[in-house]
Amino acid sequence: MARKRTPEQKLLLEQLQQVAAGLAQTFAPFCEVVLHDLLDPKQAVVAIHNNLSGREPGEPATALGLARILDPGYPQVVANYANQFADGRQAKSTSIGIKDSEGRYVAALCMNVDLTLFRGFQTALSQFAAVDGSDPARESLDPAGAELIRQRIDQFAARQATTPRALKAADRRALLQELRDAGMLDVRRAMETIAAHLGVSRASVYSYAK
Repeated sequence: MARKRTPEQKLLLEQLQQVAAGLAQTFAPFCEVVLHDLLDPKQAVVAIHNNLSGREPGEPATALGLARILDPGYPQVVANYANQFADGRQAKSTSIGIKDSEGRYVAALCMNVDLTLFRGFQTALSQFAAVDGSDPARESLDPAGAELIRQRIDQFAARQATTPRALKAADRRALLQELRDAGMLDVRRAMETIAAHLGVSRASVYSYAK
């Protein structure tokens, strides 16, 4: 039986419907977004966008939803867990529990990503990038160590939650210091490699290295 909702709980559910719709539009068509009303577990599914699972509004709460109803201490965010649609397709899911001001679970916002297409891309890309290692005649158009420099730059950018070309000037100076400390500025044509990967001129790289 559904619990009577307070004005705060009603407002939370109304706003979450907008959040669910926005997320669904952003990640369509690969991500299903489901809003669950945990105050009405027998008809928990309020809205379902980019329907990949075949469920319908009005269906009951999942096992995870019931766990939150029974235990207010259950984790609010359960991210990137392996899941599976009814037809066997593999999925990656994230469930976010929403509490009211008294700490009770009111709703859950769940995202289910269909991995089928992405794994197809991964297989195709792996096949495309494969090279024949049986030919003894090998050459490289890249200076020795250039790939290590690019990997180090990518790792640095990832720690800043950005991309190499989006690094700010202060970050680029810190990056050059990190590369210097690692001895990577001594690699042949290091400055050219760095400049190309950052999308800046060699002169800029030299200035960041000062």
